[in-house]
Amino acid sequence: MHLDHYGLIGRSGSQRLRPDRLPANFRDDRQCLAEVGCTASLQSGLAQCRVAGKNPAMRSDPDHLPDRQRSELGRIVEVLHAEFAEATARATSAWRKNGKIYKVILFGSYARDDWVDEPENGYQSDFDLLVVVSHRDLTDIEHYWYVAEDKILRDASIGRPVNIIVHSLDEVNQSLGRGEYFWVDIARDGILLYELPGHALATPMPLTAVDAFEMAGSYFADWFPSVDRAIATVVDQIAKGKDDLGWRKDAAFSLHQATERAYICFLLVRTLYFPRSHNVKFLRSLAEDNEPRLIDAWPRDARTDRRRFELLKRAYVEARYSSAYAIDIEDLEAILASVRRLRDIVDEVSREHLAVLRSRTEA
Repeated sequence: MHLDHYGLIGRSGSQRLRPDRLPANFRDDRQCLAEVGCTASLQSGLAQCRVAGKNPAMRSDPDHLPDRQRSELGRIVEVLHAEFAEATARATSAWRKNGKIYKVILFGSYARDDWVDEPENGYQSDFDLLVVVSHRDLTDIEHYWYVAEDKILRDASIGRPVNIIVHSLDEVNQSLGRGEYFWVDIARDGILLYELPGHALATPMPLTAVDAFEMAGSYFADWFPSVDRAIATVVDQIAKGKDDLGWRKDAAFSLHQATERAYICFLLVRTLYFPRSHNVKFLRSLAEDNEPRLIDAWPRDARTDRRRFELLKRAYVEARYSSAYAIDIEDLEAILASVRRLRDIVDEVSREHLAVLRSRTEA
């Protein structure tokens, strides 16, 4: 099934990003740029357009993707609608029962057209989707989206991982109004897979250089030390776990926490946002999408490497609650080495970004 099953996908042809041309989703800004007389700086011109209240239309044509990916996206949208309708039908309050999906937006590498599809080598880009709903309470994953996520995961017709974030329209528009990078990027690069008319995104507003630097610096100061605390805990737990599975399971959970905190730290510094998720594979995907240097933290060519990351991913729940979860010292030490490498890269790239933000405050 293709996305035009919903009658909402344009057929205007592929629009590829080129450095000497406006992206397709900004094609309406050509006139806007002319109106503000911008010739030297595309970004400056776009910022002026936004301040002036002009919001470029989001693309609705994933025609740059192969038929297989388009078909998979169509199936995903279908499952999201069906399972959300099922979940809201069980509600008792009127506003829940009448809850709506306002938008489904593809963002990230598949929207930008720089995705990778080499699953045999351990490198495969995920589909990243933002679902915009009518009320904040409808963003609760357990009540409204868990079944949909599970069905998408198990659907044989969907050949790649799918990451879903759910936010209300008010949440998204408030973030756009504050100029938060993550949301501005989605408004700029995203592709509408579904839209209920009459519920527009707010015009993205520029974030001041001072605010950007202060917010990112505060996030780094809060989160980065927590990575080191978790790593120190892991070292102690591994030392005690040579002959004790309980300590090894505790170490696996602490490694998960160190990894989660490292990615949250990076995402907050770089984008001022992180998703409400404990899925380290999802967090890794979002982070690496923003900074390819983070890829080096995790070897993934060998099956053993991929198995170890899966052990880490499962540790958030299973290391605490499953008697079947087992991990040995060799695996723990290998994962710890990767977590330490991740910590060092996050430190490096975050400080680089903060230096850039600081320089903008002094310009």
